[in-house]
Amino acid sequence: MAGYPFRRALVTGASAGIGEQFARILGDAGVPCVVVARRGDRLRDLATRYPGFEVLEADLQSDDGIAAVAARIAADTDPVDLIVNNAGFGTSGPFHETEVERATGQIDLNVKALVALTHGAVNAFRARGGGHVLNVSSVASFQASPNMAVYAATKSFVTSFTEAVHEENRTFGVKVSALCPGFVATEFQAVSGGADRFTRTPRILWLNADKVARAGLDGVAKNRAIVVPGWQYASLPVLAKLTPRLVVRRIAGKIV
Repeated sequence: MAGYPFRRALVTGASAGIGEQFARILGDAGVPCVVVARRGDRLRDLATRYPGFEVLEADLQSDDGIAAVAARIAADTDPVDLIVNNAGFGTSGPFHETEVERATGQIDLNVKALVALTHGAVNAFRARGGGHVLNVSSVASFQASPNMAVYAATKSFVTSFTEAVHEENRTFGVKVSALCPGFVATEFQAVSGGADRFTRTPRILWLNADKVARAGLDGVAKNRAIVVPGWQYASLPVLAKLTPRLVVRRIAGKIV
């Protein structure tokens, strides 16, 4: 796209990875951003590079962090009209070996925080006559993923939830999209415990974070309910529905 229809954006998880790419792309396009993450030092470094950037240091696994971001979304001073719910994390390995705090933490961040901020955004945008919500999901949402059981389940929720909210708001000027990328080369892999996945996964399956972020921004601007970047993954939603679940589970388990 030559330009974006957004006047001001709020991006969660903006301190690294795809979230940072969202902020950089928007900043380069002249769209001021409220950048949100726990690591304030990284956010402040990012904000110095773009005029109009605002830093909001918040932990979205806490009720106080969610409340602070929800309040900024609702604010009428310098209002935002694009929310990118990008913050999230995963854990690799057998479920029974995962610390229960990390398992439930994924639900708190990937689901609870995203639902709360989407709720705040939709209400604010309806009152203002329009806006955009981009929820970052994953191709893992289209099937169960052994060794990333909780992560895939949270993303399955995100995709289904986003589709429903998209339909509810289709005639109210509020555009809601789910971005469902495949493997993206970011520090997410190291945080999830899958740092060696890059060497084990065919290079053709890896996507560039910049292209993924651009696909998401273009998709929500066009009000596409589901955005699957990369030709490698374009047919995956259909194949996942047509292929027996046993086969899909086994393939996903081999990959992950």
